[in-house]
Amino acid sequence: MHLLTLAQSGTDLGGWFHDLSPFAFRISGGFGLRWYGLSYAMGFLAAFLLLRFLAKRNATDIPLSRAADAMMYFILGVLIGGRLFYVIGYEPSLLWDFSSGAPWWGVLAINRGGMASHGGIVGVAFACWRISRGFKEDSGKIIGRTTPIRVLDTAAMLTPLGLLFGRLANFVNAELLGAVVSKPGEPAPWWAVRYPQEILSLPDDKLAQSPEQMIAIQELSSEYIPRSDSDTLWVQGYERMLELIQRGDETARSQLEPLIAARYPTQLLQAGLDGLLVLVCVWIVAMKPRKPGVVAGVFGIVYALGRIPMDLIRLPDSGISQFGAITRGQVYSALTLMIAAMVLIYAVRSKSDKHGGWLGSQDSL
Repeated sequence: MHLLTLAQSGTDLGGWFHDLSPFAFRISGGFGLRWYGLSYAMGFLAAFLLLRFLAKRNATDIPLSRAADAMMYFILGVLIGGRLFYVIGYEPSLLWDFSSGAPWWGVLAINRGGMASHGGIVGVAFACWRISRGFKEDSGKIIGRTTPIRVLDTAAMLTPLGLLFGRLANFVNAELLGAVVSKPGEPAPWWAVRYPQEILSLPDDKLAQSPEQMIAIQELSSEYIPRSDSDTLWVQGYERMLELIQRGDETARSQLEPLIAARYPTQLLQAGLDGLLVLVCVWIVAMKPRKPGVVAGVFGIVYALGRIPMDLIRLPDSGISQFGAITRGQVYSALTLMIAAMVLIYAVRSKSDKHGGWLGSQDSL
């Protein structure tokens, strides 16, 4: 059977076809409220509410009256740290990439590479240092002064929420794709996901489609080019087809589905490991008062142990050189693991008084 005929047959090959729109609310064209930005806002809001909960329970050194100020430092740490770490650690050429159009500097072009989770963690660590210096009242009195490592324990209880929402946004955006489970036209397990966006987002050497299948995709895309736009490239026809699929067009979906590979849903797996698993672990450990650094150490260890094996089934960032068979993410995660282990060992051996313990703490009056 000709590949284009197979595409038009609507054969059910298993797996889930990704038809989610990146827009929570589209105004027109490429303008609207995107899930990616909304996920950051939701993550920050959830973290702020948890911070207030901890402050009310006297389970953190951050005063309740300054929870909003502390949250602003955390937000700046995530945004600045996440972006700078990506640029320096993954694509340093952006540092000297200047143009005449907005945003003028490659570092500010967050659509190129986006954010790095390891950098967000580093940025939060710097924010903890600033928060530990305390907050100056109108009277001149400094409140909330403490040690950075005690604030780091608090941050470790909030950060997994941002990681969770961020990975869910990655899934909606169909980015950070996983390795191929089933090639185009082959049956796939129920948990696999077919991402039609890969045709436009991945380099040719990462695509699973054969030359014949790519020709079929181009022929199919050309059907979605209006006659008035006869000179339009097939890519634009493909983009129009994707938009129709995201709006619920079953015909376009059934035509394209057999031509798309099924992949590991790595974003959802990372949401479970980076987000839910880490969140549960640190909050269980923080139920009782612990020595400063214990909660932060557990956070780093659990996060790194979940991230390192994940890169075995996740595609490296396009155009980013790796260290042989080892990805940059695995290297940064290994460093995170070593640092977290040292922090935990130091904390256990220290003679510092225990702090925190949200379960047994009393609400402040």
